Amino acid sequence: MAEHLINIEEARENLLACAAFLAEDIKSGDGFGEAMREIVPRYLEKGEVDLAAQLADSIDDPFVRDRLLSNVADKCAEIGDDEYAFQLVEAVEDTGLQSEARERIAVRKAEQGEFENAFEIAAALDHPAHALGVIAYQLTIKNQETEAKQTLERIEYPAAKVNALQLIAEFYEQNNQKDNANNVLDEAVTTALEIDFPEEKIRVLQYIAEHFAQNGRNDKAVETFDKAKTEAEKLGGVYRDSFLVGISLGFLRAGSLDLADRTLDAVAEKTQIATCLLGFAREFWAKGDKSEAHEALEESYQILKSQRDAEIRDSRARFNLLTAVAVEFAQFGKAERAIEIAHGLPDENEQTSALSQIAQVCTFQENDQLARQAINAIGEDAQKMFALINVSDAKNRLEKRGEAIEILNEAAHLAETVPQLAARSTALNELAARFAEYNQNERAREFSLENLQTIAQIRDESSRAVALAQLNDVYEKADFTLNDAEKMILQTMIRRAEW
Repeated sequence: MAEHLINIEEARENLLACAAFLAEDIKSGDGFGEAMREIVPRYLEKGEVDLAAQLADSIDDPFVRDRLLSNVADKCAEIGDDEYAFQLVEAVEDTGLQSEARERIAVRKAEQGEFENAFEIAAALDHPAHALGVIAYQLTIKNQETEAKQTLERIEYPAAKVNALQLIAEFYEQNNQKDNANNVLDEAVTTALEIDFPEEKIRVLQYIAEHFAQNGRNDKAVETFDKAKTEAEKLGGVYRDSFLVGISLGFLRAGSLDLADRTLDAVAEKTQIATCLLGFAREFWAKGDKSEAHEALEESYQILKSQRDAEIRDSRARFNLLTAVAVEFAQFGKAERAIEIAHGLPDENEQTSALSQIAQVCTFQENDQLARQAINAIGEDAQKMFALINVSDAKNRLEKRGEAIEILNEAAHLAETVPQLAARSTALNELAARFAEYNQNERAREFSLENLQTIAQIRDESSRAVALAQLNDVYEKADFTLNDAEKMILQTMIRRAEW
Protein backbone atom coordinates (compact mmCIF):
# COMPACT_ATOMS: atom_id res chain seq x y z
CA MET A 1 0.00 0.00 0.00
CA ALA A 2 1.08 3.58 -0.71
CA GLU A 3 1.86 5.89 2.18
CA HIS A 4 -1.27 7.46 3.61
CA LEU A 5 -1.95 11.00 4.71
CA ILE A 6 -4.38 9.61 7.29
CA ASN A 7 -2.95 7.83 10.32
CA ILE A 8 -4.14 4.23 10.42
CA GLU A 9 -4.68 4.30 14.18
CA GLU A 10 -7.00 7.27 13.81
CA ALA A 11 -8.78 5.55 10.92
CA ARG A 12 -9.55 2.59 13.18
CA GLU A 13 -11.35 4.82 15.67
CA ASN A 14 -12.96 7.61 13.62
CA LEU A 15 -15.52 7.37 10.83
CA LEU A 16 -14.33 10.35 8.80
CA ALA A 17 -10.69 9.34 9.13
CA CYS A 18 -11.60 5.82 8.05
CA ALA A 19 -13.48 7.20 5.05
CA ALA A 20 -10.44 9.25 4.03
CA PHE A 21 -8.01 6.38 4.68
CA LEU A 22 -10.01 3.99 2.50
CA ALA A 23 -10.49 6.66 -0.17
CA GLU A 24 -6.72 7.07 -0.50
CA ASP A 25 -6.53 3.55 -1.92
CA ILE A 26 -9.16 4.12 -4.62
CA LYS A 27 -7.58 3.39 -8.00
CA SER A 28 -10.17 5.15 -10.15
CA GLY A 29 -9.45 8.84 -10.58
CA ASP A 30 -13.16 9.66 -10.91
CA GLY A 31 -14.01 7.54 -7.86
CA PHE A 32 -11.27 9.17 -5.78
CA GLY A 33 -12.44 12.64 -6.79
CA GLU A 34 -16.04 11.77 -5.93
CA ALA A 35 -15.01 10.58 -2.47
CA MET A 36 -12.86 13.65 -1.82
CA ARG A 37 -15.72 15.98 -2.76
CA GLU A 38 -17.49 14.56 0.32
CA ILE A 39 -14.49 14.22 2.63
CA VAL A 40 -12.48 17.42 2.14
CA PRO A 41 -15.35 19.82 3.05
CA ARG A 42 -15.89 17.92 6.29
CA TYR A 43 -12.25 18.40 7.30
CA LEU A 44 -12.63 22.07 6.43
CA GLU A 45 -15.60 22.31 8.78
CA LYS A 46 -13.33 21.01 11.51
CA GLY A 47 -10.70 23.64 10.64
CA GLU A 48 -8.14 21.03 9.57
CA VAL A 49 -6.95 23.07 6.60
CA ASP A 50 -3.52 21.43 6.20
CA LEU A 51 -4.97 17.95 5.86
CA ALA A 52 -7.80 19.21 3.64
CA ALA A 53 -5.25 20.87 1.36
CA GLN A 54 -3.11 17.73 1.15
CA LEU A 55 -6.11 15.55 0.33
CA ALA A 56 -7.32 18.04 -2.29
CA ASP A 57 -3.88 18.28 -3.86
CA SER A 58 -3.72 14.49 -4.27
CA ILE A 59 -6.70 14.47 -6.68
CA ASP A 60 -5.90 13.71 -10.33
CA ASP A 61 -8.95 15.44 -11.81
CA PRO A 62 -7.67 19.01 -12.32
CA PHE A 63 -11.08 20.67 -12.01
CA VAL A 64 -12.04 18.87 -8.78
CA ARG A 65 -8.55 19.46 -7.37
CA ASP A 66 -8.58 23.18 -8.18
CA ARG A 67 -12.12 23.66 -6.90
CA LEU A 68 -11.35 22.01 -3.56
CA LEU A 69 -8.05 23.88 -3.18
CA SER A 70 -10.00 27.10 -3.75
CA ASN A 71 -12.39 26.09 -0.98
CA VAL A 72 -9.48 25.46 1.38
CA ALA A 73 -7.99 28.86 0.50
CA ASP A 74 -11.33 30.49 1.28
CA LYS A 75 -11.41 28.74 4.66
CA CYS A 76 -7.88 29.95 5.41
CA ALA A 77 -8.93 33.51 4.62
CA GLU A 78 -11.95 33.06 6.88
CA ILE A 79 -9.77 32.06 9.85
CA GLY A 80 -7.22 34.78 9.14
CA ASP A 81 -4.40 32.71 7.66
CA ASP A 82 -4.06 34.89 4.55
CA GLU A 83 -0.51 33.84 3.76
CA TYR A 84 -1.47 30.18 3.49
CA ALA A 85 -4.61 31.15 1.56
CA PHE A 86 -2.54 32.80 -1.17
CA GLN A 87 -0.09 29.90 -1.25
CA LEU A 88 -3.02 27.62 -2.04
CA VAL A 89 -4.34 30.03 -4.65
CA GLU A 90 -0.98 29.88 -6.41
CA ALA A 91 -1.33 26.08 -6.49
CA VAL A 92 -4.61 26.36 -8.43
CA GLU A 93 -3.70 25.67 -12.06
CA ASP A 94 -6.82 26.86 -13.88
CA THR A 95 -6.53 30.62 -14.39
CA GLY A 96 -10.27 31.19 -14.16
CA LEU A 97 -10.59 29.27 -10.88
CA GLN A 98 -7.46 30.98 -9.55
CA SER A 99 -8.97 34.39 -10.25
CA GLU A 100 -12.22 33.29 -8.64
CA ALA A 101 -10.30 32.12 -5.55
CA ARG A 102 -8.58 35.51 -5.23
CA GLU A 103 -11.95 37.20 -5.57
CA ARG A 104 -13.37 35.04 -2.76
CA ILE A 105 -10.50 36.11 -0.50
CA ALA A 106 -11.20 39.76 -1.27
CA VAL A 107 -14.84 39.16 -0.35
CA ARG A 108 -13.78 37.46 2.90
CA LYS A 109 -11.62 40.43 3.86
CA ALA A 110 -14.53 42.79 3.16
CA GLU A 111 -16.83 40.67 5.32
CA GLN A 112 -14.26 40.91 8.12
CA GLY A 113 -14.07 44.71 7.78
CA GLU A 114 -10.52 44.64 6.40
CA PHE A 115 -11.39 47.04 3.60
CA GLU A 116 -7.88 48.23 2.79
CA ASN A 117 -6.80 44.63 2.32
CA ALA A 118 -9.94 43.85 0.31
CA PHE A 119 -9.37 46.80 -2.05
CA GLU A 120 -5.75 45.80 -2.54
CA ILE A 121 -6.69 42.24 -3.52
CA ALA A 122 -9.51 43.48 -5.78
CA ALA A 123 -7.14 45.89 -7.55
CA ALA A 124 -4.98 42.96 -8.66
CA LEU A 125 -7.92 41.13 -10.25
CA ASP A 126 -8.45 41.17 -14.01
CA HIS A 127 -12.18 41.58 -13.40
CA PRO A 128 -12.73 43.24 -10.00
CA ALA A 129 -16.38 44.25 -10.51
CA HIS A 130 -18.00 41.55 -8.35
CA ALA A 131 -15.49 41.97 -5.53
CA LEU A 132 -16.00 45.74 -5.54
CA GLY A 133 -19.76 45.18 -5.38
CA VAL A 134 -19.46 43.04 -2.26
CA ILE A 135 -17.08 45.59 -0.72
CA ALA A 136 -19.66 48.32 -1.36
CA TYR A 137 -22.32 46.19 0.30
CA GLN A 138 -20.14 45.52 3.35
CA LEU A 139 -19.31 49.23 3.63
CA THR A 140 -23.05 49.94 3.67
CA ILE A 141 -23.62 47.41 6.43
CA LYS A 142 -20.94 49.12 8.51
CA ASN A 143 -22.55 52.57 7.99
CA GLN A 144 -19.83 53.80 5.65
CA GLU A 145 -22.33 54.88 3.00
CA THR A 146 -20.16 57.57 1.37
CA GLU A 147 -17.36 55.07 0.83
CA ALA A 148 -19.92 52.55 -0.44
CA LYS A 149 -21.20 54.99 -3.08
CA GLN A 150 -17.67 55.81 -4.15
CA THR A 151 -16.95 52.11 -4.53
CA LEU A 152 -20.10 51.58 -6.59
CA GLU A 153 -18.98 54.33 -8.96
CA ARG A 154 -15.82 52.34 -9.67
CA ILE A 155 -17.80 49.37 -11.00
CA GLU A 156 -17.86 49.43 -14.80
CA TYR A 157 -19.78 46.21 -15.42
CA PRO A 158 -23.55 46.93 -15.14
CA ALA A 159 -24.61 43.43 -14.04
CA ALA A 160 -22.12 43.44 -11.15
CA LYS A 161 -23.23 46.91 -10.09
CA VAL A 162 -26.87 45.83 -10.13
CA ASN A 163 -26.04 42.78 -7.99
CA ALA A 164 -24.40 45.08 -5.44
CA LEU A 165 -27.37 47.46 -5.46
CA GLN A 166 -29.73 44.52 -4.90
CA LEU A 167 -27.72 43.40 -1.87
CA ILE A 168 -27.76 46.93 -0.47
CA ALA A 169 -31.51 47.23 -1.06
CA GLU A 170 -32.09 43.93 0.75
CA PHE A 171 -30.03 45.21 3.70
CA TYR A 172 -32.21 48.30 3.95
CA GLU A 173 -35.37 46.18 3.67
CA GLN A 174 -34.25 43.89 6.47
CA ASN A 175 -33.70 46.95 8.65
CA ASN A 176 -37.11 48.40 7.77
CA GLN A 177 -35.62 51.31 5.79
CA LYS A 178 -37.98 50.96 2.83
CA ASP A 179 -37.46 54.48 1.46
CA ASN A 180 -33.71 53.90 1.28
CA ALA A 181 -34.31 50.51 -0.29
CA ASN A 182 -36.59 51.95 -2.97
CA ASN A 183 -34.10 54.69 -3.79
CA VAL A 184 -31.43 52.06 -4.32
CA LEU A 185 -33.82 50.00 -6.45
CA ASP A 186 -34.47 53.07 -8.64
CA GLU A 187 -30.75 53.25 -9.33
CA ALA A 188 -30.72 49.50 -9.98
CA VAL A 189 -33.40 49.87 -12.68
CA THR A 190 -31.37 52.54 -14.49
CA THR A 191 -28.26 50.39 -14.32
CA ALA A 192 -30.12 47.22 -15.36
CA LEU A 193 -31.20 48.82 -18.62
CA GLU A 194 -27.49 49.11 -19.52
CA ILE A 195 -26.97 45.31 -19.34
CA ASP A 196 -26.11 43.90 -22.78
CA PHE A 197 -27.48 40.37 -22.37
CA PRO A 198 -31.30 40.44 -22.78
CA GLU A 199 -32.00 37.39 -20.59
CA GLU A 200 -29.93 38.75 -17.72
CA LYS A 201 -31.53 42.18 -18.08
CA ILE A 202 -35.03 40.68 -17.87
CA ARG A 203 -34.19 38.56 -14.81
CA VAL A 204 -32.76 41.58 -13.00
CA LEU A 205 -35.76 43.78 -13.82
CA GLN A 206 -38.12 41.09 -12.52
CA TYR A 207 -36.14 40.82 -9.29
CA ILE A 208 -36.22 44.59 -8.76
CA ALA A 209 -39.94 44.76 -9.52
CA GLU A 210 -40.69 42.05 -6.95
CA HIS A 211 -38.83 44.04 -4.31
CA PHE A 212 -40.70 47.23 -5.17
CA ALA A 213 -43.94 45.29 -4.58
CA GLN A 214 -42.67 43.92 -1.26
CA ASN A 215 -41.82 47.48 -0.20
CA GLY A 216 -45.34 48.75 -0.88
CA ARG A 217 -44.60 50.45 -4.20
CA ASN A 218 -46.87 48.56 -6.57
CA ASP A 219 -46.74 51.49 -9.00
CA LYS A 220 -42.97 51.14 -9.32
CA ALA A 221 -43.34 47.36 -9.51
CA VAL A 222 -45.80 47.54 -12.40
CA GLU A 223 -43.62 50.08 -14.20
CA THR A 224 -40.55 47.84 -13.86
CA PHE A 225 -42.39 44.67 -14.84
CA ASP A 226 -43.57 46.51 -17.94
CA LYS A 227 -39.94 47.26 -18.85
CA ALA A 228 -39.16 43.57 -18.41
CA LYS A 229 -42.13 42.63 -20.59
CA THR A 230 -40.97 44.92 -23.39
CA GLU A 231 -37.58 43.20 -23.35
CA ALA A 232 -39.11 39.69 -23.15
CA GLU A 233 -41.35 40.28 -26.16
CA LYS A 234 -38.24 40.93 -28.27
CA LEU A 235 -36.83 37.50 -27.47
CA GLY A 236 -37.04 34.47 -29.68
CA GLY A 237 -36.64 30.85 -28.64
CA VAL A 238 -37.79 28.88 -25.63
CA TYR A 239 -37.01 31.51 -22.97
CA ARG A 240 -39.57 34.04 -24.17
CA ASP A 241 -42.60 32.23 -22.76
CA SER A 242 -40.84 31.44 -19.50
CA PHE A 243 -40.01 35.09 -18.89
CA LEU A 244 -43.54 36.21 -19.80
CA VAL A 245 -44.96 33.74 -17.27
CA GLY A 246 -42.81 35.22 -14.50
CA ILE A 247 -43.79 38.75 -15.51
CA SER A 248 -47.48 37.84 -15.63
CA LEU A 249 -47.30 36.48 -12.08
CA GLY A 250 -45.40 39.60 -11.05
CA PHE A 251 -48.18 41.84 -12.37
CA LEU A 252 -50.68 39.76 -10.38
CA ARG A 253 -48.67 40.09 -7.15
CA ALA A 254 -48.39 43.83 -7.81
CA GLY A 255 -52.18 44.07 -7.92
CA SER A 256 -52.91 44.23 -11.66
CA LEU A 257 -54.97 41.22 -12.76
CA ASP A 258 -55.67 42.92 -16.09
CA LEU A 259 -51.97 43.25 -16.99
CA ALA A 260 -51.38 39.73 -15.72
CA ASP A 261 -54.08 38.34 -18.02
CA ARG A 262 -52.87 40.33 -21.02
CA THR A 263 -49.32 39.09 -20.50
CA LEU A 264 -50.52 35.50 -20.15
CA ASP A 265 -52.36 35.87 -23.47
CA ALA A 266 -48.97 36.38 -25.14
CA VAL A 267 -47.68 32.99 -23.91
CA ALA A 268 -47.88 30.32 -26.60
CA GLU A 269 -46.59 27.03 -25.14
CA LYS A 270 -49.16 25.04 -23.17
CA THR A 271 -46.86 23.84 -20.39
CA GLN A 272 -45.87 27.47 -19.72
CA ILE A 273 -49.53 28.56 -19.74
CA ALA A 274 -50.32 25.82 -17.22
CA THR A 275 -47.34 26.92 -15.11
CA CYS A 276 -48.69 30.47 -15.03
CA LEU A 277 -52.18 29.32 -14.10
CA LEU A 278 -50.75 27.25 -11.25
CA GLY A 279 -49.04 30.42 -10.04
CA PHE A 280 -52.32 32.32 -10.37
CA ALA A 281 -54.04 29.64 -8.28
CA ARG A 282 -51.48 29.98 -5.49
CA GLU A 283 -51.79 33.76 -5.48
CA PHE A 284 -55.60 33.65 -5.38
CA TRP A 285 -55.49 31.12 -2.53
CA ALA A 286 -53.05 33.25 -0.54
CA LYS A 287 -55.42 36.20 -0.91
CA GLY A 288 -58.41 34.13 0.27
CA ASP A 289 -60.13 33.90 -3.13
CA LYS A 290 -60.60 30.14 -3.00
CA SER A 291 -63.12 29.93 -5.83
CA GLU A 292 -60.77 31.64 -8.29
CA ALA A 293 -57.91 29.52 -6.99
CA HIS A 294 -59.74 26.26 -7.67
CA GLU A 295 -60.81 27.46 -11.11
CA ALA A 296 -57.26 28.44 -12.11
CA LEU A 297 -55.83 25.16 -10.79
CA GLU A 298 -58.39 23.06 -12.66
CA GLU A 299 -57.72 25.02 -15.84
CA SER A 300 -54.00 24.43 -15.43
CA TYR A 301 -54.58 20.68 -15.14
CA GLN A 302 -56.95 20.53 -18.10
CA ILE A 303 -54.47 22.35 -20.33
CA LEU A 304 -51.77 19.84 -19.42
CA LYS A 305 -54.13 16.95 -20.12
CA SER A 306 -55.05 18.41 -23.49
CA GLN A 307 -51.46 18.50 -24.76
CA ARG A 308 -50.72 16.33 -27.75
CA ASP A 309 -47.34 14.63 -27.99
CA ALA A 310 -46.30 16.98 -30.77
CA GLU A 311 -46.94 19.99 -28.50
CA ILE A 312 -44.71 18.80 -25.64
CA ARG A 313 -41.27 20.43 -25.70
CA ASP A 314 -39.99 18.94 -22.44
CA SER A 315 -41.60 15.78 -21.06
CA ARG A 316 -39.72 16.02 -17.76
CA ALA A 317 -40.90 19.59 -17.17
CA ARG A 318 -44.46 18.53 -17.92
CA PHE A 319 -44.28 15.58 -15.50
CA ASN A 320 -42.89 17.86 -12.79
CA LEU A 321 -45.69 20.35 -13.37
CA LEU A 322 -48.34 17.63 -13.20
CA THR A 323 -46.86 16.58 -9.87
CA ALA A 324 -46.98 20.16 -8.61
CA VAL A 325 -50.61 20.50 -9.72
CA ALA A 326 -51.57 17.28 -7.93
CA VAL A 327 -49.90 18.44 -4.71
CA GLU A 328 -51.58 21.83 -4.99
CA PHE A 329 -55.01 20.15 -5.11
CA ALA A 330 -54.10 18.60 -1.76
CA GLN A 331 -53.00 22.00 -0.44
CA PHE A 332 -56.42 23.34 -1.48
CA GLY A 333 -58.18 20.64 0.55
CA LYS A 334 -58.91 18.37 -2.41
CA ALA A 335 -56.73 15.42 -1.40
CA GLU A 336 -58.86 12.74 -3.07
CA ARG A 337 -58.65 14.66 -6.35
CA ALA A 338 -54.91 15.01 -5.79
CA ILE A 339 -54.46 11.25 -5.29
CA GLU A 340 -56.54 10.57 -8.40
CA ILE A 341 -54.29 12.87 -10.48
CA ALA A 342 -51.17 11.32 -8.99
CA HIS A 343 -52.39 7.85 -9.98
CA GLY A 344 -52.75 9.07 -13.55
CA LEU A 345 -49.18 10.33 -13.88
CA PRO A 346 -47.41 8.38 -16.64
CA ASP A 347 -44.04 8.29 -14.88
CA GLU A 348 -43.74 5.96 -11.86
CA ASN A 349 -41.14 8.13 -10.12
CA GLU A 350 -43.39 11.17 -10.46
CA GLN A 351 -46.32 9.16 -9.10
CA THR A 352 -44.27 8.27 -6.03
CA SER A 353 -43.06 11.85 -5.58
CA ALA A 354 -46.58 13.25 -5.86
CA LEU A 355 -48.12 10.70 -3.47
CA SER A 356 -45.35 11.27 -0.91
CA GLN A 357 -45.87 15.04 -0.99
CA ILE A 358 -49.65 14.63 -0.83
CA ALA A 359 -49.28 12.42 2.25
CA GLN A 360 -47.15 15.07 3.92
CA VAL A 361 -49.64 17.84 3.04
CA CYS A 362 -52.53 15.78 4.43
CA THR A 363 -50.55 15.19 7.62
CA PHE A 364 -50.04 18.91 8.11
CA GLN A 365 -53.78 19.33 7.57
CA GLU A 366 -54.30 16.61 10.23
CA ASN A 367 -56.13 14.41 7.78
CA ASP A 368 -54.41 11.16 8.69
CA GLN A 369 -56.88 8.96 6.81
CA LEU A 370 -56.10 10.54 3.43
CA ALA A 371 -52.39 10.69 4.27
CA ARG A 372 -52.49 6.94 4.83
CA GLN A 373 -54.43 6.48 1.59
CA ALA A 374 -51.67 8.31 -0.31
CA ILE A 375 -48.95 6.26 1.40
CA ASN A 376 -50.70 2.98 0.65
CA ALA A 377 -50.95 3.96 -3.02
CA ILE A 378 -47.15 3.91 -3.33
CA GLY A 379 -46.20 0.60 -4.92
CA GLU A 380 -42.62 -0.02 -3.82
CA ASP A 381 -41.93 -0.58 -0.12
CA ALA A 382 -38.59 1.23 -0.41
CA GLN A 383 -40.27 4.39 -1.71
CA LYS A 384 -43.02 3.98 0.86
CA MET A 385 -40.35 4.05 3.56
CA PHE A 386 -39.05 7.46 2.45
CA ALA A 387 -42.62 8.78 2.28
CA LEU A 388 -43.23 7.59 5.85
CA ILE A 389 -40.09 9.42 6.99
CA ASN A 390 -41.50 12.62 5.45
CA VAL A 391 -44.81 12.07 7.25
CA SER A 392 -42.91 11.52 10.49
CA ASP A 393 -41.19 14.87 9.93
CA ALA A 394 -44.58 16.51 9.50
CA LYS A 395 -45.86 14.98 12.73
CA ASN A 396 -42.77 16.21 14.53
CA ARG A 397 -43.29 19.75 13.22
CA LEU A 398 -46.85 19.54 14.50
CA GLU A 399 -45.28 18.75 17.91
CA LYS A 400 -46.79 15.27 17.92
CA ARG A 401 -43.56 13.53 18.88
CA GLY A 402 -45.20 10.23 19.91
CA GLU A 403 -46.95 9.84 16.57
CA ALA A 404 -43.77 10.88 14.75
CA ILE A 405 -41.82 8.09 16.49
CA GLU A 406 -44.56 5.55 15.77
CA ILE A 407 -44.49 6.36 12.04
CA LEU A 408 -40.69 6.36 12.00
CA ASN A 409 -40.72 2.87 13.51
CA GLU A 410 -43.06 1.81 10.71
CA ALA A 411 -40.62 3.24 8.17
CA ALA A 412 -37.73 1.45 9.85
CA HIS A 413 -39.37 -1.94 9.21
CA LEU A 414 -39.10 -1.24 5.47
CA ALA A 415 -35.41 -0.29 5.43
CA GLU A 416 -34.30 -3.73 4.30
CA THR A 417 -36.49 -3.43 1.21
CA VAL A 418 -34.11 -0.84 -0.28
CA PRO A 419 -32.23 -3.02 -2.78
CA GLN A 420 -29.01 -1.09 -3.42
CA LEU A 421 -26.62 -0.99 -0.48
CA ALA A 422 -25.56 2.64 -1.00
CA ALA A 423 -29.20 3.75 -1.12
CA ARG A 424 -29.98 1.60 1.93
CA SER A 425 -27.14 3.31 3.79
CA THR A 426 -28.71 6.68 2.97
CA ALA A 427 -32.05 5.43 4.30
CA LEU A 428 -30.49 4.11 7.51
CA ASN A 429 -28.74 7.45 7.95
CA GLU A 430 -32.06 9.25 7.69
CA LEU A 431 -33.61 6.92 10.27
CA ALA A 432 -30.70 7.17 12.71
CA ALA A 433 -30.60 10.96 12.46
CA ARG A 434 -34.30 11.28 13.22
CA PHE A 435 -34.31 8.80 16.09
CA ALA A 436 -31.46 10.83 17.58
CA GLU A 437 -33.43 14.05 17.03
CA TYR A 438 -36.41 12.45 18.81
CA ASN A 439 -34.14 11.52 21.75
CA GLN A 440 -34.50 7.84 20.94
CA ASN A 441 -30.77 7.28 21.28
CA GLU A 442 -30.93 3.52 21.66
CA ARG A 443 -32.82 3.20 18.37
CA ALA A 444 -30.47 5.72 16.75
CA ARG A 445 -27.44 3.65 17.78
CA GLU A 446 -29.14 0.49 16.56
CA PHE A 447 -29.60 1.94 13.06
CA SER A 448 -26.16 3.52 13.06
CA LEU A 449 -24.61 0.11 13.71
CA GLU A 450 -26.79 -1.49 11.05
CA ASN A 451 -25.70 1.24 8.65
CA LEU A 452 -22.05 0.61 9.42
CA GLN A 453 -22.58 -3.09 8.76
CA THR A 454 -24.28 -2.19 5.48
CA ILE A 455 -21.46 0.15 4.44
CA ALA A 456 -18.94 -2.63 5.04
CA GLN A 457 -20.76 -4.67 2.37
CA ILE A 458 -20.66 -1.95 -0.30
CA ARG A 459 -18.26 -3.10 -3.00
CA ASP A 460 -17.71 0.20 -4.77
CA GLU A 461 -14.82 1.87 -2.95
CA SER A 462 -15.97 5.40 -3.65
CA SER A 463 -19.55 4.76 -2.52
CA ARG A 464 -18.23 3.11 0.66
CA ALA A 465 -16.05 6.10 1.54
CA VAL A 466 -18.87 8.56 0.81
CA ALA A 467 -21.31 6.57 2.98
CA LEU A 468 -18.82 6.54 5.89
CA ALA A 469 -18.36 10.30 5.65
CA GLN A 470 -22.12 10.82 5.66
CA LEU A 471 -22.59 8.48 8.63
CA ASN A 472 -19.98 10.52 10.49
CA ASP A 473 -22.36 13.50 10.29
CA VAL A 474 -24.98 11.56 12.26
CA TYR A 475 -22.48 10.54 14.95
CA GLU A 476 -21.17 14.07 15.35
CA LYS A 477 -24.59 15.72 15.48
CA ALA A 478 -25.85 13.16 18.01
CA ASP A 479 -22.53 13.28 19.91
CA PHE A 480 -22.11 9.51 19.62
CA THR A 481 -18.78 7.82 20.36
CA LEU A 482 -17.82 4.67 18.51
CA ASN A 483 -18.20 1.56 20.64
CA ASP A 484 -16.04 -1.57 20.41
CA ALA A 485 -18.36 -3.33 17.95
CA GLU A 486 -18.33 -0.34 15.61
CA LYS A 487 -14.55 0.05 15.83
CA MET A 488 -14.19 -3.63 14.97
CA ILE A 489 -16.12 -3.06 11.73
CA LEU A 490 -13.80 -0.18 10.81
CA GLN A 491 -10.77 -2.34 11.48
CA THR A 492 -12.22 -5.10 9.29
CA MET A 493 -12.73 -2.68 6.40
CA ILE A 494 -9.17 -1.40 6.78
CA ARG A 495 -7.74 -4.96 6.81
CA ARG A 496 -9.66 -5.81 3.65
CA ALA A 497 -8.22 -2.73 1.97
CA GLU A 498 -4.70 -3.89 2.90
CA TRP A 499 -5.13 -7.28 1.17
